[in-house]
Amino acid sequence: MENKTIVSSIEDKIIEYRRDFHRYPEPGWLEFRTSGKIAAILMKLGYEVKLGHEVVKKEAVMGRPHDEDIANNVERAVKEGADPEILKRMDGLTGVVGIMDTGRPGPVLAYRFDIDAVEVDEAKDYNHKPYKEGFSSTHPGVMHACGHDGHAAIGLGLAEVLTRLKPEFTGRVKLIFQPAEEGVRGARAMVEAGVVDDADYFLALHIGFGNSGDIGIAARTGGFLATSKLDVEYRGRASHAGATPQEGKNALLAAATVALNLHAIAPHSDGATRVNVGVLQAGTGRNVIPDRAVIKLETRGATTALNDYMKKKALKIIEAGAAMYDLDYTVNEAGGAMSAEGDEELASMIKSIGREIGVEHIIDKGSVGGSEDATYFMERVQTRGGKALYYQVITPIAADHHSSRFDFDERGLSLAVTLHAEMAKRLLKRAHA
Repeated sequence: MENKTIVSSIEDKIIEYRRDFHRYPEPGWLEFRTSGKIAAILMKLGYEVKLGHEVVKKEAVMGRPHDEDIANNVERAVKEGADPEILKRMDGLTGVVGIMDTGRPGPVLAYRFDIDAVEVDEAKDYNHKPYKEGFSSTHPGVMHACGHDGHAAIGLGLAEVLTRLKPEFTGRVKLIFQPAEEGVRGARAMVEAGVVDDADYFLALHIGFGNSGDIGIAARTGGFLATSKLDVEYRGRASHAGATPQEGKNALLAAATVALNLHAIAPHSDGATRVNVGVLQAGTGRNVIPDRAVIKLETRGATTALNDYMKKKALKIIEAGAAMYDLDYTVNEAGGAMSAEGDEELASMIKSIGREIGVEHIIDKGSVGGSEDATYFMERVQTRGGKALYYQVITPIAADHHSSRFDFDERGLSLAVTLHAEMAKRLLKRAHA
């Protein structure tokens, strides 16, 4: 296939993109160097590039860091090679959309690539390939432990391939480089900015997941759990625990009571549900009635309706905990995603392409078992009459996703670019090209 040859000619460049992003990982909403580098490459390739408020609705952002953290990371991004003028255009909001217009009427095909890293310290020993080969994280406490460095590289490789294939296409291509997928925080703000409102087709993928030497495809990945991420703060009154305990309002006890009762929410007969309290922080000293407490929790459901059931129950318990101990409280939605299923037409197409290019390991349907905010894009495109697909490019991995030794087989990068490019050739094919 023509595009497979093109991909082979830039394979080393794609791998170097991946390793560069791996060296300089950035967590959600702080991907300034990453976004700046992506934008600069897309501009050089001739794409129309949109940034900042053009592609992210600030009011819909979930879990945005403090302004001081944003300023510090912008400053660091400049020191690490990002173009200051591009960063100025971002105006504190990461994420990039590159648009290629063929100039011929036709459908709009949107691709999404998540670009954020995970807050994990990377392993520092010679059994870990990125460390051994000199491209491990230079940022303490942050690493690409989920393959999003690969996703960003796939997007840039695809961008170059599509420019070479442009004479064969009709319509437009939109390459969406999304911030803050970890914690499912970024997609909603881009969807509400309208970046896929004109899309007829939407494609997203994830790399990794393999436990053997196989390279393959999970052709129709569904089974995403809808989820809500909630941060709760209780505010009471401090008092001397020995002399005047009756004057205190104990935020710790409220948080502890709520944590236990959240895990007592009844499961639902319609499908799988989950709840987890991952953080409980409270107190200042053993002889002080705690006046502050923070809980960070999540709910999940096999469908959006089931997650709504869990979230509604959780909010009632949170409210009751405040009432029991006479506390003020706030709830902040720090992230969220809905459930989604891919379209069979696109799933059949990706399987067919896989067989044509010699992929032996093809799974008809795989389940991630977690949550993914690409579902916001999928739902928006599908409800407006379009089609969407999320699939996996299976590659051997060195350790579990989100672990300090995570790494993936870089052969999967070229396969992913080839698959995405072949989908474009089928969906945007120009008659008599």
